[in-house]
Amino acid sequence: MTVDTFLHRLDPPSGKVRLVIDTDTANEIDDQFAIAWALFRKDRLQVEAITAEPFSFRHHLPELKAAEDAMRAGRGHEEHLLGGFQGWIGRLHAQGRSVDDLKLVGPAEGMELSHAEILRVCAACGTTPPVYRGATRYAADKGDIVWSEAAEAIVDLAKSGDAPLYIAAMGCVTNIAAALWKAPEIAERIVVIWTSAYPSHSPHSIRPSLNLVQDVASSRALFEPGVPLIYLPGYHIGAQLKISLPEMERFVAPRGQIGALLQDLYVNNPLHNMFALTDTPRRTWVIWDMICIAWLLKPDWVPTFLTTAPILTEELHWQKDAGRHPIREAFDVQRDEIFLDFYDSLPQA
Repeated sequence: MTVDTFLHRLDPPSGKVRLVIDTDTANEIDDQFAIAWALFRKDRLQVEAITAEPFSFRHHLPELKAAEDAMRAGRGHEEHLLGGFQGWIGRLHAQGRSVDDLKLVGPAEGMELSHAEILRVCAACGTTPPVYRGATRYAADKGDIVWSEAAEAIVDLAKSGDAPLYIAAMGCVTNIAAALWKAPEIAERIVVIWTSAYPSHSPHSIRPSLNLVQDVASSRALFEPGVPLIYLPGYHIGAQLKISLPEMERFVAPRGQIGALLQDLYVNNPLHNMFALTDTPRRTWVIWDMICIAWLLKPDWVPTFLTTAPILTEELHWQKDAGRHPIREAFDVQRDEIFLDFYDSLPQA
């Protein structure tokens, strides 16, 4: 790929976009909103496949147990989670629960749950593009190809058609990394849009980012030279995409089968139980993954700039190097415009 072609891949798209959605749909509730939005915007997005990603919160268990032991002994504990492990444990204890009561699925089960949830959301939208199962584990190191029908579909679709294939990555990127390691030539045919972590200039540890920390080796693959990457930080760009219960009740719930499904997810959010959250009717929830679809539909809704790809250190911090290749990175988000378009895309009541 020439430098000009690579830079052109980083330009905002024009016209109708060929799209694969790579998603951990059962992880929480944001992927479902993003999938529905993409499926209803057929005027701009041609969804050619949806691929299921693995997910798991089990990587939290060692620190959760250490924090619980520290609390019981009256000691402090270093925190690596936004909101804090001790706050999480305190809420569990207030409900008569402990860390041992948490039922956290492994990556293989997470992928299967996501596959089933993709099909459920598509059925509620009245349209089902090809849906593929993804990786059942994470990559152990660079080049550890975790092959799956999802990775194979990404390779096949990337090699087909005249236009580049956009991949909206809404979770860990094991499937995408496997495709790139198995068939590196597809880098010339794809553009990856990934939401995760902090801005590349941030000094903070990236450990709180579930999308990144589950599969560090695959995450690094996206920042290698030759991969056109649109990087949309979750903290605190995508984190602005919050919605409240009154908005759900007025603008989403009445809008057909998909509106009812999304409303049910909102009021029965599985992470409310996992994180032992209370007073949920007065809380908002972040619909992070809509940012990937928003940038594809109207890049002005997610303002971006060209910068150099960061290096992800062993300590899980970004390290900048002015000599590295460019990526496109978001620095803001137009929350209201995004949700207005999402509401308008839903079926009429």
